Amino acid sequence: MTGLFALFAGCNKHGTGTSNTPIDPPLPPSGISYWLTTGDKNNLLTKQTTPLDFSSLTNTLPTINVDSTQTFQTIDGFGYTLTSGSAEVINQLDPAGKNALLNELFGNGENSLGINFLRIGIGATDLSAAVYSYDDMPAGQTDPALLQFSLSPDQAALIPLLKQIVLINPSIRLLATPWSAPAWMKDNNNSIGGSLIPGYYQVYANYFVKYIQAMQAEGLMIYAITPQNEPLHPGNNPSMYMTAAQQALFIKNHLGPSFNAAGITAKIIIYDHNCDRPDYPLDILNDAAARQYIDGSAFHLYAGNITVLSQVYTAFPDKHIYFTEQYTSSNSSFSGDLVWHLRNVIIGSMRNYSRVALEWNLATNPAYGPHTSGGCTICLGALTIGSGMVTRNVSYYIIAQVSRFIPAGSVRIASDNYGNLYTAAFLRPDGKKVMIVLNDAGTTQQFNIKFKNKMLATVLPGNSAATYIW
Repeated sequence: MTGLFALFAGCNKHGTGTSNTPIDPPLPPSGISYWLTTGDKNNLLTKQTTPLDFSSLTNTLPTINVDSTQTFQTIDGFGYTLTSGSAEVINQLDPAGKNALLNELFGNGENSLGINFLRIGIGATDLSAAVYSYDDMPAGQTDPALLQFSLSPDQAALIPLLKQIVLINPSIRLLATPWSAPAWMKDNNNSIGGSLIPGYYQVYANYFVKYIQAMQAEGLMIYAITPQNEPLHPGNNPSMYMTAAQQALFIKNHLGPSFNAAGITAKIIIYDHNCDRPDYPLDILNDAAARQYIDGSAFHLYAGNITVLSQVYTAFPDKHIYFTEQYTSSNSSFSGDLVWHLRNVIIGSMRNYSRVALEWNLATNPAYGPHTSGGCTICLGALTIGSGMVTRNVSYYIIAQVSRFIPAGSVRIASDNYGNLYTAAFLRPDGKKVMIVLNDAGTTQQFNIKFKNKMLATVLPGNSAATYIW
């Protein structure tokens, strides 16, 4: 995680229709449901009881138009990174408590979050209790045949927890990302920084293949991988520096062909870093030999502007866009993070063609750990778990505001932004419409929602968000 937060700039560019757009039925005869989260925490994903309905209303309030005839990207899901540290913390709960929590997070019940997308580490992340890969060797030794490859570092915590999650939600998608190659493959022989030695490019491609096959043998299907987390940030522990030219070479000559030869169907998603360097994914996608193996590009927003996602999408509209990480800080306020993340990570990424929106770490202990030596010490998990107690933090509600209501297969439809009101709207597979509206002003805002020439008037407190369903 690097850099400074960027300011949001909305994107209203309309795209072309999609072939798998859900059927859009007429307006329901009556009743709109909506859930509210306020920056003062007086409402935390609270279902509202004030009746709302579309009618032939006329007034002079600001109006947000929703147009389901204009469709954009299909949504794959919302979720978090499940680090091995998160898994250790969650596993400390008693069996009944853990089962209840996992059903709350990943189930499809009325009060479940319905999380359907998880990012996991290939080896340690900086929010793991220790640094490890799946093929660590004593100093001075190498293992080019990968004879020592083993998932054993994650057999105690992460893998059993993933299996339990898959039982609850068999359709959950797993995006796997390495923070570093095994140190013996790197030119500095260290978990921090350094680059992959060119002579080990094929060995590292084989490492990915073995990982995906080993996870499959555990009953865990890897939906996609990125070759490197934050490839331009070599100061984390673990981390690895990888230029765009190096990533393109690795993909086109080694990783892509190795996946094909082994029958690996996991998607290859490039970059996985900040919005200030769109040249990185664009340079790789401009390489036709690499592009044939690539599904899309992934982004974080510790620097740059969220509208960069649209820039990359417009250049290569046949390649997908993903938003894969943003952390909330122990030093920030609930209200500030709620507003910034909903405006940028959720609404901003969706309006700029992302198929997913993922917050960073799912769970930490009360000391914001575990983490590696040099890892993030202020990263606040969506959950804080300690002494058998579970506290739901701001990123829990950031994701919950959309994950509960927008299932995979939903399609984004057109909606207006207006002043301090930011929106993203969706057509679900069941035909229902969903719109999240954020009021990032400090004062209450009255406004209309207009759909199919009918309107309703509603009100939203300052620094708050509501999700409307009809």
